[in-house]
Amino acid sequence: MTAPSLPRTGTTPDVFVHLSSAGVSLVLDATEQRLPSIVHWGTALGSQTLDDVTSLALAALEPQSGNVVDAAVRVAVLPEHHAGWEGKPGLVGHRDGRSWSPRFVLEGVEIDGSAVSDAGLVETGAASLVFRAHDAEAGLGLILEIELLASGLLRTRAEVRNAAEGIYTVDDVNLALPVPIRAREILDFAGRWSRERVPQRRDLVVGIHEREGRKGRTGPEAATVLSVGTPGFGFSSGEVWGIHVGFSGNHRHYAEQLSAGAQVVGGGELLLPGEVRLAEGATYRTPWLYGAYGDGLDEQAHRFHRFLRARRSHPTRPRPVTLNVWEAVYFDHDVPRLLDLADRAAALGVERFVLDDGWFSGRRDDTSGLGDWTVDQEIWPDGLTPLLERVTALGMEFGLWFEPEMVNENSELARAHPEWIMQTGGRLPIRGRNQQVLNLGIPEAFDHVLTHMTDILAAHDIAYIKWDHNRDLIDAGTFPTGVAGVHEQTLATYRLMDELKRRFPALEIESCSSGGARVDLGVIERTDRVWVSDCIDPLERQQMMRWTMQLMPAELLGSHVGSTVNHTTGRFHELSFRAATALFGHFGIEWDLAKATDRENADLAEWIAFYKTHRALLHSGDMMRADTVDPAFQVYGSIARDRSEALVFLAFLSRSTISPRGRFTVPGLDPDTRYRVTPVVVGAPDHGRADPLWYGDGSGVVLSGRALASAGLHIPGSFPERVVIYRITAE
Repeated sequence: MTAPSLPRTGTTPDVFVHLSSAGVSLVLDATEQRLPSIVHWGTALGSQTLDDVTSLALAALEPQSGNVVDAAVRVAVLPEHHAGWEGKPGLVGHRDGRSWSPRFVLEGVEIDGSAVSDAGLVETGAASLVFRAHDAEAGLGLILEIELLASGLLRTRAEVRNAAEGIYTVDDVNLALPVPIRAREILDFAGRWSRERVPQRRDLVVGIHEREGRKGRTGPEAATVLSVGTPGFGFSSGEVWGIHVGFSGNHRHYAEQLSAGAQVVGGGELLLPGEVRLAEGATYRTPWLYGAYGDGLDEQAHRFHRFLRARRSHPTRPRPVTLNVWEAVYFDHDVPRLLDLADRAAALGVERFVLDDGWFSGRRDDTSGLGDWTVDQEIWPDGLTPLLERVTALGMEFGLWFEPEMVNENSELARAHPEWIMQTGGRLPIRGRNQQVLNLGIPEAFDHVLTHMTDILAAHDIAYIKWDHNRDLIDAGTFPTGVAGVHEQTLATYRLMDELKRRFPALEIESCSSGGARVDLGVIERTDRVWVSDCIDPLERQQMMRWTMQLMPAELLGSHVGSTVNHTTGRFHELSFRAATALFGHFGIEWDLAKATDRENADLAEWIAFYKTHRALLHSGDMMRADTVDPAFQVYGSIARDRSEALVFLAFLSRSTISPRGRFTVPGLDPDTRYRVTPVVVGAPDHGRADPLWYGDGSGVVLSGRALASAGLHIPGSFPERVVIYRITAE
């Protein structure tokens, strides 16, 4: 942690700020040298005058009621207890029990790097704001950053500085965004290993709905995006205000309503005891808290997607068809078998071949070897070169699996440096997947991993890392003191990823964590996709992909075709269902191709070719999820930003209680444009389907975008666990 210069002193002008972008307005009140509070966050207000925003702020003040403080309670973005806010405070900390209720005085405001010197109203589009404040009594400095991005996404973070002698202990820093009283319903996510991001709804009532992640990683059951909206909000309508904490360690999301009626959504990093103790001049900076407002969940998701796609680091080249060998060979790394698998993959059109767990010293199963990042000479007497050269000669990229943050007790590394294992209380933590956590917060341990990974990457033409993280952080302390270390471990992991990207600029990294347990906007700053789940059963993946896209777009979601019988659920599925489900993502394969029939190989080649033809649309268009009444099916797809074309999927998940099932609609197209809708057949036609009359001879039907959104088209008859694909093109 570095110490910035002290905040400048002087009189701060009374200022309102109105930012507006992509249909969203953010109005901030930074008057009377107080921390900024949000007067309005929601639909765009249009141009405002100073009188307008002054009246808006006045209109938002609550009336005086009995048995509360004798002033209107003002909720700052960093909520302050001294102001009468009795909900979760923004800053919780102390100096040996003192200075626990700070009162910050605003000293300066900057917009896009320029200081604001005049009182009144500043009105502009997307912009970055910096608010500098201090509390002389507590000896604290504060920097609040608030940005409205071009996508309409809001984000904010805080930096606390100890400006006095002695230690200031930071226990908690939470930022909060107000939501109106009409927002009465909460949506967030639950889940577990192999069934991540399961939506759950409940009413927002007096009290706090708090989701804490204490796993040392994001977790498969993370709230992901916690939204509060008008009752019954869906994909295409209903106001929603959502938040996401962009951090991969311990974290918190919450929605809170006070008995006085005020309600907020907020969050931040969840700090363990003693993790942040600031010496004089030291600082603690929170992760970004993202806020997404939308009319419907799709509009909210589009704000996240457009923000991610606008980053300089966002992958822009076509997402290569990827084959990962894990479910084909597991730990059985037989070189001739892998060479044969590479030949089969290339013949189908695969563009990236990834060697998974089992290639390094002593790794015969999951009980040994982690931490010893050298090629196992017994299994690979000639090193990785024979396989790598075959893969690249076939025109494919080569990828390799690592789990850099972990160590087996049965490894040369653990025997040489047992003190590098995260631990507390004079004991080793209970094992998870037969492994422990390597403390990257120890500089020597960090350097060890960085050196060994650099040596492997420098010696081989490796384009891609599958970066795994297969256990929660339990008793994650630093030897010998045992002090909690999750905060430093998370930041060290970020530094390791950043440094490898600096050394190897073309390297791509996948975030895998027991599947989808590290899916957040902190890790995606450093990686190029996430592995959605270890379960690639297409019936499960239909839901997991659908809801993971509330945060991330399709091109960042690893989505593979698995075996005929899924190894996680034991279900049997036709190739067409597996492939069509995997299509709307970063498409790949997780299957022993030597066991595929000639018909399956021919069909899989067609699916790969279809993906290559349409991935530009799938990975750049606006995601669409239609609101449906019947849970037996769902409609989703990608619509080009210019509304000229779309690819739409109709997934049959179960058997409906009625037959035929009626119509499905396609929202999001241009209402006044006429579109041709045609069914698509890839590979062998599915049996068990009854086509409606509008299919005709395969040429489909022409309807306006307005008609498609409101009247729709009749659903074909189909067996369950099938997907029908439609191409929609402007006439």
